[in-house]
Amino acid sequence: MRDQVEIGMGRTAMRGYDLDDVEIVPSRRTRSSKDVSLAWQIDAYRFDIPLVTHPTDAVVSPATAVRIGELGGLGVLNAEGLWARHENVEEKLFEVVRAAEENSDPEAAIRLLQELHAAPIRADLLATALKQVKDSGVTVAARVSPQHAEELTPDLLAAGVELLVVQGTIISAEHVARDGEPLNLKRFIAELDVPVIAGGVGDYRTAMHLMRTGAAGVIVGFGQSRAATTTQVLGIGVPMATAIADAAAARRDYLDETGGRYVHVLADGGLSYSGDIAKAIACGADAVMLGEALTESAESPAQGYYWTSAAAHPSLPRSEIVGFAGSGADLEQLLFGPSSDPYGTLNLFGGLRRAMAKTGYRDLKEFQKVGLVLRG
Repeated sequence: MRDQVEIGMGRTAMRGYDLDDVEIVPSRRTRSSKDVSLAWQIDAYRFDIPLVTHPTDAVVSPATAVRIGELGGLGVLNAEGLWARHENVEEKLFEVVRAAEENSDPEAAIRLLQELHAAPIRADLLATALKQVKDSGVTVAARVSPQHAEELTPDLLAAGVELLVVQGTIISAEHVARDGEPLNLKRFIAELDVPVIAGGVGDYRTAMHLMRTGAAGVIVGFGQSRAATTTQVLGIGVPMATAIADAAAARRDYLDETGGRYVHVLADGGLSYSGDIAKAIACGADAVMLGEALTESAESPAQGYYWTSAAAHPSLPRSEIVGFAGSGADLEQLLFGPSSDPYGTLNLFGGLRRAMAKTGYRDLKEFQKVGLVLRG
């Protein structure tokens, strides 16, 4: 039974833990980091590292999606972002960054983002952006919101999308609406020939519901970062260590329920350092979605600024636009080093590899069995 804490007379709350609350416990065995595999495969698509990008224009352009793919990860382009709405996106991003740098009106950049996203989505621009990724030979992935999934997916498939990400701040298999026909995720997925990753979720029950829709992967979290303000705006929070472990339990139970269908768990949020990536995998994640952590890269489209896609919501934005100093490192150094930074913001997957080696595990599935201890 999950630990229940009384917060007042007649009202209890479940205790949850963030990644900062847990530590990885060394085992009796160590091994060389050269013998460790970080390979990850979802459906027919294999990747050298368990990296999926958080689909925000701040860090993912067609060019960076290509580079992430060349380095062994999966770059996810936001199909409802600026590359689908404007021709001169670099210029638009520069305007957003310039507005963010003006301290006299800190909300000006958000208003500008809202204005830019008010432009209609153009199928030709979306196809052009995705063609750049497809022509490079890496896996093509795009994100749509549940509200626009059915509308945009035919154009995405025509443009060559191989993995579809249906992602909202919070997503469920059952959406109740008075007006209009809500997305039936189970029917939607069944009619597609490409695997679908869906999320985010924060508990066992919702993760299990999404798995039963036929999703190939379930996203845990909503991209928590210094920029995200979902907790302040909606009062909704996801303690990532607990949420990942709960989704991993749903994965195990669903595996038994179906007689062998494995659904991947992707952690999205609270991942600033290489140690956070290691702890997310240790809690049960198969891969991680990185956004803010990639802002350090010199190739970041927003020049060291970061926001989630929820920043552009027309009436209730749930992300700030936050500037980072940046290391000047390119994506390859950011992911694989070398690093002179002692805090784990560079060589992110070198850190994961070393954590696995220090605890004696050869691959990601084995590492999910590593011991954990609570701080304090």
